[in-house]
Amino acid sequence: MPIERDRLLRLLANVWVNGTELHYFLIDGAEPQRKAVRDAFAEWKALPLGLNFTETTTRAASEVRISFDAADGSWSYVGRDVLGIPTTEATMNFGWDLTDDYGHTTALHEIGHTLGLPHEHQNPFSGIVWDVEKVYAYFTGSPNFWTRAQTESNVLQKFSTTEVDGSAWDPDSVMEYWFPAGLILEPAQYSSGLMPAGGLSAPDREWAKKFYPGSTPGPEVLVPFVSRPLSLGPGAQADFVLEPEASRQYTIATFGASDVVLVLFEDDGGTLRYLGGDDDSGTGLNARLRVRLLAGRRYVVRLRLYWAGGSGDTSVMYW
Repeated sequence: MPIERDRLLRLLANVWVNGTELHYFLIDGAEPQRKAVRDAFAEWKALPLGLNFTETTTRAASEVRISFDAADGSWSYVGRDVLGIPTTEATMNFGWDLTDDYGHTTALHEIGHTLGLPHEHQNPFSGIVWDVEKVYAYFTGSPNFWTRAQTESNVLQKFSTTEVDGSAWDPDSVMEYWFPAGLILEPAQYSSGLMPAGGLSAPDREWAKKFYPGSTPGPEVLVPFVSRPLSLGPGAQADFVLEPEASRQYTIATFGASDVVLVLFEDDGGTLRYLGGDDDSGTGLNARLRVRLLAGRRYVVRLRLYWAGGSGDTSVMYW
């Protein structure tokens, strides 16, 4: 498993803007396995979430590509990281049967990663104290055969409180691993093993809906050359509609010192097609897109504040 694939917390830099439509492509797999993936997407959506999941039969139109390679384990890239993966490659894999309860939880878990959720045991608020050498011995052995670096990345590493936003540790989270006896020293109650209940826990449901609220106010119209001031809280979002009167190159940018991601979509008959995005990645340099827009078309711009320690005072304009 490649290092850094897996990170109910939310990694601030990897969260989608609310209202995004994710297109997933099933590369192969028997029909019962494919149906299990569809059912898991539907369960996340039904919370409800402010994300849409649409299966596509065209690999090039997909942001999420799912394979069923039994020799490659189960894994997923995290959140918006999938946008950097070539369309020739999978962004998620399932390495075992998904038709039983454990398989269903696996499908929910890996889709959770695609939503931007990291492993729950890496929660900086968990208070887990590991028997580190036993953890290395367990995960470098069968059936995982991870390297020590992979074990560090997927299990032992705790995220900084500035990287994540979410609940106190939830040992029953769908994003939590199962751990055998002897790996956890503290809390003492888990020294005999940690066995999550399976499926989405109540905190999973609560926090996922907070991250991606199912209903949000409609977007406002953004007029060329008119700056729109914004004051956003951590994780908060603002949506705008652009309806250019001339076909030409435009610049869309934020001003100030807030850590935001800016994403542009074209409204294609009610379906929002991703055109591009920019993330200042905590540099305070603002987000900026240079793109050709066509007269008579409708576009949607979405901005989301990430870093909880950053200022939410900013403005957006296009010209």
